[in-house]
Amino acid sequence: MSVPVFATLGCRLNAYETEAMKELSAAAGVENAVIVNTCAVTAEAVRKAKQEIRRLSREHPGATIIVTGCAAQTEPETFAAMPEVARVIGNHEKMQAETWVGLRAPDLIGVTEKVQVDDIMSVRETAGHLIDGFGRHRAYVQVQNGCDHRCTFCIIPYGRGNSRSVPAGVVVEQIKRLVDKGFKEVVLTGVDLTSWGADLPAQPRLGDLVMRILRLVPDLPRLRISSIDSIEADEALMDAIATEPRLMPHLHLSLQAGDDLILKRMKRRHLRDDAIRFCEEARRLRPDMVFGADIIAGFPTETEEMFQQSVDLVRDCGLTFLHVFPFSPRKGTPAARMPQVKGPVIKERAARLRAAGEAALAAHLAAQVGVSHQILLEGPRMGRTEQFTEVEFTTDQPEGQIVTARVTGFAGGRLVA
Repeated sequence: MSVPVFATLGCRLNAYETEAMKELSAAAGVENAVIVNTCAVTAEAVRKAKQEIRRLSREHPGATIIVTGCAAQTEPETFAAMPEVARVIGNHEKMQAETWVGLRAPDLIGVTEKVQVDDIMSVRETAGHLIDGFGRHRAYVQVQNGCDHRCTFCIIPYGRGNSRSVPAGVVVEQIKRLVDKGFKEVVLTGVDLTSWGADLPAQPRLGDLVMRILRLVPDLPRLRISSIDSIEADEALMDAIATEPRLMPHLHLSLQAGDDLILKRMKRRHLRDDAIRFCEEARRLRPDMVFGADIIAGFPTETEEMFQQSVDLVRDCGLTFLHVFPFSPRKGTPAARMPQVKGPVIKERAARLRAAGEAALAAHLAAQVGVSHQILLEGPRMGRTEQFTEVEFTTDQPEGQIVTARVTGFAGGRLVA
C-alpha cells in the first residue's frame, strides 16, 4: 500500500473533511498510512471507532495508523493507548497542511509526539481548506463549524469547538466553482448551521447567506440546507422557503424530544409547540415541504408518558424522515449524571420510534405515486427528488442530470419511476 486509506465514521461534515484530508495528504506526499476519522456523538460511536481501527490494522499490516475526528479530540488518551495507533490528531490539526507535511515520512512517527491535539476552544478561524465538492453530482460545502450551545447530552462542542463561520464571499466563490465543474446541487453543511454569521461583521443570518447564494449564483439549479435548529430560523430564511424554488423543500430538524420537561432537561432552546408551529409555518409557505428530524429515545428521567409525546411529535409535526438515537450517556456531560432509563426500555422505545418513522415514510411514498418530480440522478438508475426522497428507475437515465419523471410506485423505502 502506498496511497493512504481513509475510513470515515459519523456525520456528513466528517465525510466532507475526509475529502479535504485526502487532498492535504496527497499534496504532502503521505504514504502507507491508514487515517480513521472518528465520531463521538455516542459511546457506541467511540466503540465502533476502536473496532474499525483494529480491523484496519489487521487488513493493512505495517501501515501507519492515524486517528483523528471528534472522538480523537475529546478523548485522545483512549486512542493513544491503543497499540495499533501511531498518531492521534485533533480536529483543528487535521485540516492544516503542515500537519500532513509532518506525517510525510513514516520514520518520523514516534520521533514527534504521538498526540497532536490542541485546545479546540481556542480555535477562532474556520477550516481554511475548502474542497470543490465531494460526491459525483451533489456537492457539500462546509460554511460553519463548532457550536456555542451546551445541550446536556452532547459532547460535540468539545470535539468541534465554538461556532465559527466561513464568510459569505468565500462560500459564494466556492459554489461558483462547483457550478462551473457541472454540479447541479449544493448542500450547505455545518455543526450548528443556523448559528452561521453570528461571529462575522454585521452578524448576518443563515437566510441572508441562502439569499445571497441564490442571487449571485443564478446558474445553480438546486440549493439545500442540512440540519437546522428550527428555533433559530430567521426571517430571511423563511422568505427563501416561501419565494425561492431553487431552495429544496426538505429540512432536517434538530428536535431531540417531544416533551417540554425533557427538552428543558436537555437544555434545548425550544418547546414542543415551537417545533409544531415552525413546521406548520414552513409548510404553509411551501406546501411540498418535508421534514426529517433527530429524536432521542430514553433520555434520563423520561417516563412512558414523556416518550409518547415524542412518538406523537412525528404526527404533530408531520415528520417524514426520522433519525432515532437510543440515549447513550457520554462521560463528562450533565445528562450522564442524571437518573438513567434502563437499557431494555431504551431499546424498546427506540424500536417504537423507528416504527413510527417507517410508517410516516411509507405514507409519504404512497402520496407521491402519480406525481411528477425533478430528480437529480446520482447513478444510472438512482436519484433523489426535490424532497430528498430516493427514486429507483427501471431504465438507465443520464447520470448527473436533473430529469422530470412520474412516480409509478414505491418499494423498499424508495419511489419507483
